[in-house]
Amino acid sequence: VQLQASGGGLVQPGGSLRLSCAASGGTFSSSTMGWFRQTPGKVREWVAAIRRSGGDRGVADAVKGRFTVSRDNPKNTVYLQMNSLKPEDTAVYYCAAGSPPWGLRHSPGSYYHWGQGTLVTVSS
Repeated sequence: VQLQASGGGLVQPGGSLRLSCAASGGTFSSSTMGWFRQTPGKVREWVAAIRRSGGDRGVADAVKGRFTVSRDNPKNTVYLQMNSLKPEDTAVYYCAAGSPPWGLRHSPGSYYHWGQGTLVTVSS
């Protein structure tokens, strides 16, 4: 599976962005999709995940109530809607595909394929 993330940019605190991750060349509809983020000098942090059917989905506590993950299997795309953005949300955001047990959805090592990352900067 090849993954292409897009939608990052500069936004003011309190603003919104929607990230997209388009998949090709594999079985997107059977993959659990994850979103992670990383800032320089820090480990990659899990943000959200959604199972292949979309029935199971979850977000990290740090973004709960502000971020929503969704997917459109016919379009081979997964989304991360980010609202009420804060400066601490500034990071490179990566999408990933894999088949982790749901209990390991937050572990980067559980995903086989990664997109190139898209930069989100939250600043006034």
